[in-house]
Amino acid sequence: MRILVTGSTGFIGASLCRALVAKGHQVRAFHRPTSTLRLIDDLPVEHFLGDLTQPDTLAPAMEGMEAVFHVAALIGSGQDEEGRMYAVTVEGTRSVLRTARLAGVRRVVHTSSVAALGVPELISPATGSGGKAMFMDENHTWNLRPDYWPYGYSKYLAELEVQKALAEGLDVVIVNPTYVIGPGNIYGQTNSTVVAAARQKLPALVEGGLNVVHISDVVAGHLAALETGRTGERYILAGENLTIVQLIRKIADVAGVSAPNLILPGGLVRSLGWIAILAQSIMDLPINARLSHMAGYYFYYDNSKSQIELGLQPPCTADQAILDAYNWFVQIGALAGRKSS
Repeated sequence: MRILVTGSTGFIGASLCRALVAKGHQVRAFHRPTSTLRLIDDLPVEHFLGDLTQPDTLAPAMEGMEAVFHVAALIGSGQDEEGRMYAVTVEGTRSVLRTARLAGVRRVVHTSSVAALGVPELISPATGSGGKAMFMDENHTWNLRPDYWPYGYSKYLAELEVQKALAEGLDVVIVNPTYVIGPGNIYGQTNSTVVAAARQKLPALVEGGLNVVHISDVVAGHLAALETGRTGERYILAGENLTIVQLIRKIADVAGVSAPNLILPGGLVRSLGWIAILAQSIMDLPINARLSHMAGYYFYYDNSKSQIELGLQPPCTADQAILDAYNWFVQIGALAGRKSS
């Protein structure tokens, strides 16, 4: 199959390109002229230079393509990035979908994020009333002030563009990865959680939780969405639900270092968020200061729909994802290697 991949030089996009080539597909890698090719320079892919913010570069890129994986997006949380985030993630998605429909592309797999689902109820990490697990699923919808989480809101708006394209007759499937860890995070060499924890750059931890998914499971979910996903459906690609403390301690164990002992209550961090923003420029903080109002939330997810409908295998453990990511960072020189105890 002839397949175009946007965001082809990034963490997910490059891993997806590698998997598609391995399966015998003809891959056209769409990326900007300034993008690093380090993750795909050994692959027999056709490189196509363009930019999501320049719609006229998309039509020739999609010529002759049977499917499109739209992976590209802008990740960030600074106020100065919000305008570009809208242009890349929302308007860029609109252009990709419109161009795909006009080009006669048979199917588009849109890489969204669980961030588009909003935030969970601020309760116990695992259970709500009656002891029932309170995990978010594909039915959860955006429920936060846009300025509280610009990245999440941009992904939500991009999914609205998908709904418009569906109404116009385009075959689109949405996948929503959780927090992706594993080898190949080339843009996380200095700021990924694995690197920060291994370098002991986190002075304290914050209450809360998240779901960790191995990059290999994210790629498998993309491939399955192309082959068996139902048109118009979204599928959460999730792995293991962990507290922040559990995650950092697991990374510290792999790196042979000590994890922080100080654990800040989520409510305290939320109430002092404005102080954290002021302090961000002069010290390392356990979370991004501009997202401090989300401290204490447990971003746990139910992946049963994707497991059943896409026929996915049980996901890798967080331990495996962390180990593979750590070893890769050591291999490329971002980390020195495990410290002796």
